[in-house]
Amino acid sequence: MAFSMLQLFLLGALGPRLVDELGVSATELGLTTTIGFGAAAVLSPSSGRIVDRIGPRRALVALLLVSAAALGLIGAAPGAGFLLAAVAVGGLPQALANPATNKTILAAVPPAARGSVTGMKQSGVQLGAFAAGLPLAALAAGVGWRWAVWTAAAAAVVAALCALRTLPADPPAKGAGARPSLVPRGAIAWLAAFSLLLGCGIASVNTYLALFGARELGMGPTAAGALVAVLGVAGIVGRVGWSKAATPGRAERLPEWLAVGAVGAALLLAGALLVHPLVWPAAVAVGVFAVSGNAVSMVLVMQRAVPGRAGQDSALVSAGFFAGFAVGPPVFGVFAEAGHYGPGWLLVAGEFAAAGTVAFVWVRRERRQRTAVSAA
Repeated sequence: MAFSMLQLFLLGALGPRLVDELGVSATELGLTTTIGFGAAAVLSPSSGRIVDRIGPRRALVALLLVSAAALGLIGAAPGAGFLLAAVAVGGLPQALANPATNKTILAAVPPAARGSVTGMKQSGVQLGAFAAGLPLAALAAGVGWRWAVWTAAAAAVVAALCALRTLPADPPAKGAGARPSLVPRGAIAWLAAFSLLLGCGIASVNTYLALFGARELGMGPTAAGALVAVLGVAGIVGRVGWSKAATPGRAERLPEWLAVGAVGAALLLAGALLVHPLVWPAAVAVGVFAVSGNAVSMVLVMQRAVPGRAGQDSALVSAGFFAGFAVGPPVFGVFAEAGHYGPGWLLVAGEFAAAGTVAFVWVRRERRQRTAVSAA
């Protein structure tokens, strides 16, 4: 999970160097997020079918090798066009990540431990952010940004070899068979809609929180960057804790609860314009509630997936989440460009509230269906 998104975290951490050395504009740098998540959203449905067909170990090895290739291309980029093409290649590892890791958990982890293990593996995304922002950024300062990116590529190759040696063997690859529907249905459709709205809000916070701190709250660059670090650490704790709590029967209620907490976090961000210190508990709350929502969604996918379709169902829910990440920041950017962060954070609160509404309606609908079945 860390390697699947490492390229985007690295581009953010190394952004000033790329702007200076490659002549990449701020707009082109911002396009990397939209292209990366847009490619992942488009590729996700097909990647889920591939994982179901070839098995999780083969898929994880492929994920890590393609990550290495994308990082290698980024390190060799002579300009913006090449860089954006390399980011698009990196959309495939993002698309493979949740289907392959979820199927690995189903294959290798006892049912009682799957919730906590899912939370730990989802926190790998934040681990990638930490690796990009500290050790690899420090390495770039010493040996140059290209060698730092190539070091990450080499580490991905090592991880691929470890996966090949340690994960349980896949069953024989299946034939093409009937093509499953790429349209989410039932619980998966509701989780995809929830993830889309959740992703819009999270991506906006991730992209603009540090800039908000620097431009609107008068924070220095180090303190503004620390906001993102606080959010990341809170996200790790939240993902592990809430996923462990997502036991059958309780897990269905967690998305709406987490969305309510996320709305409160967004309102705290808006309130920070008046009371600046509120930005710190707001960052913690975004991590604990909003960022954790995707981990709980993945637990629910594994609990609800039809046998043999865990990869496909994971991919369809992930496609919604990635689409939200592609759409959210450009919309918020209109407010940020005009310096209207207050309305921007209210928009994010609205997105989280809409996600909570989707979760609320889904749970009540399922409850009515169960009641009807019991009565029959």
